[in-house]
Formats: sequence, structure tokens, C-alpha cells
Amino acid sequence: MTGRVVKRIGVVGAGTIGASWAAYFLARGLDVVATDPAPGSRERILEMVHRFWPVLEAMGLDAGASLDRLTITPDGALDLDGVDFVQESGPEREDLKIDLFRRLDAVLPADVVIASSSSGLKISNVQSACAHPERCLIGHPFNPPHIIPLVEVVAGRQTGDAAMQAAIDFYRAIGKHPIRLNKEVTGHVANRLQGAVWREALHLVLTGVASAADVDDAMSYGPGMRWALMGPSLTFHLGGGEGGIGAFLKHLGGPVQSWWDDLGHPDLTPETIALVEAAILEEVAGRSTAELAARRDKFLLGLMRLKAEL
Repeated sequence: MTGRVVKRIGVVGAGTIGASWAAYFLARGLDVVATDPAPGSRERILEMVHRFWPVLEAMGLDAGASLDRLTITPDGALDLDGVDFVQESGPEREDLKIDLFRRLDAVLPADVVIASSSSGLKISNVQSACAHPERCLIGHPFNPPHIIPLVEVVAGRQTGDAAMQAAIDFYRAIGKHPIRLNKEVTGHVANRLQGAVWREALHLVLTGVASAADVDDAMSYGPGMRWALMGPSLTFHLGGGEGGIGAFLKHLGGPVQSWWDDLGHPDLTPETIALVEAAILEEVAGRSTAELAARRDKFLLGLMRLKAEL
């Protein structure tokens, strides 16, 4: 499996995540075959890929990169002849993915890796109906995949080491930053981290501590600026000065424990959801999602350049 050279990618499920993946693969000089069963998917895929392209041009295209290397198959067809790697980004429903992986497994050569973009499902269940489960794994990107480097690579109970290494090598070769999870866990790593932070952010808003805008500013003008370079553990290691994490925990372990003990546990009831939506719409202040996304992408592009320099 590790001997296959990846030149042609199958993108199965080309909504927001899949189309973003497709654009990124094209920017890396690869051929892409995209398929999605939703009505009007061809026009939607083309619109999104063209919309993502200017950012990818600003990031730098690889030799041979071209929008002309995109093929969109008939709606619902699994016409993936000649692909060397499959990135699946279908709906986040386990029953649908089990059936989709079964069908993909039946039509693809046994040495083609099938990676799922699933943000939280366990691949052990998704691969359960496959004749060749050893080539199935999670390759979860962070949104938007055409900009953010992170890919979480997770094996299932039947995933082979060769497939895992092939996927990690492939993602790294195209400029991604893959991490390998040692075990399956719901939500993987990054979504659990951001889910924990957001839970507390909502608790602070719902209990009247601060507005949604001020809580967001507390993150983006505070810890978020440090976390863009190094994660929370290394950040607290620096917080200990010359003594590092040991000194930090010796002096501040007690206060940290008191923070943990006082964290909130909001439940997403209909009433809570309504309050959260109202608070966030107040923060949005009429700005469209397209405007906010463009602002985000411009910032991410600059941040990517800075990280590359460092």
C-alpha cells in the first residue's frame, strides 16, 4: 500500500469541506475527481472551488496546479477509475458512511487508502462492512481545509499500519500538518479542545459574566494569540519561567484546579440555543457569513506566512 504514488485524488462528498479539499488538492498539482449526489452539485462545486482559488494562489501554487485538472462525475456516481487516494467528506451520519465505505471498498483497488473527513465518528464502525478495512482511516481536516494545515489521522480496529503511514506521508507531502492519534475518541483531539473552550465561553455568556463579543475578544486578543504559535501545555511551561512546567504547577496548580472546579456545564436545550443564537447575532451586527469568512481567510493567510517564517 505504501508503494502507490498519489497523483489522482477521489473527493467523495463535495460540500463545503469536500470542495475545500478538492481546491487544495488541485493547488498542489494533483488531478481530482469529485462526486456528490446532491442536486446541483456540479455548479456548487465549481463555484466553491473558484471562490477558494485566489487564496490558494496567494499561498502559492505547486507546479502543474490548474482548475482544469478537476473532473466532476455524474451525481451519485462512484466513477473513481484511476484514483490513488480517496478523501471522503459525506454527511456526518454513521449509517450513511458505513454504506458509502462499503461501496467504495467494492470498486477501488485494495491498495487505495480511503480517508474520512469525519469530525467525530469512529472509523472502527465506519469500516465494519468493508472487505478491505485495513485501508480505511480518519483523515480529519480543520475548517477550512484549503487553508488550515492540521489533519488528524486515526486508525480503526482493523486499520493497517501501512495505510496509516501512507496517509501521513501523503498529507505531509502536500503541505499539511498531520498528527497521529494513538486511540479512537469521539471528536478526535482538536474538536474536543475547541468544544471544551466553547462550552466555557457559552457558560460565561449565559450566566451574564460578559457578552459574546467580549468573550470572543478575550480569546482572540489573549490566549488565542499565544495558541496560534504553541499549544496550552507549552504556553504554561513558559509561564513557569526558568523552572518550566514544574514551577508553574507548584505555584499555580492550586488556582488552576479552582478554575477547573468552577467551570460551567451548560446543556443545549431549546431555550439555551435561543439565547446563544441571540447573543451571537448581536455580536455579528448584521455582517454576512461571507464577509466574516473573507476576513477570517485573509487573517489566516497572514498567520500562515508568519508561522512559516518562524
